Amino acid sequence: MSRYEEFKSLSDTEDYLDFFDIEYNERLVYVKRFHIMKKYGEMIAKGEEKLEDKEKLLEFYKFALLSVYKNFENGYSPSAADIWNTWDNPSACSTCSTSSSCNDIEEVSNGTHSCTSQSSISFN
Repeated sequence: MSRYEEFKSLSDTEDYLDFFDIEYNERLVYVKRFHIMKKYGEMIAKGEEKLEDKEKLLEFYKFALLSVYKNFENGYSPSAADIWNTWDNPSACSTCSTSSSCNDIEEVSNGTHSCTSQSSISFN
């Protein structure tokens, strides 16, 4: 198996860090693994568009992971909007298969969207 194929078979945050021999704080990774991998995925998607050489791509993957991890190590904490893209991508409603096909989505307040075809939810 090539190093690139080995990289593609990884699944856990710790596996990625170990693969690139990046020292890490286990507690930080345990707490922030979703956030780290979300940002890492965004960064490597950009690199995959521009790099074709597998060795250069692996170097970029390492750089991206190190950059993302160090940001979190230095206190970066994304907002819920950053993680879930709630401002740019309204969620699908019960009558639509995807938010992009919904004709009943409207902005209700400061970038927050709602589907007007959904019935009201009451917790009373």
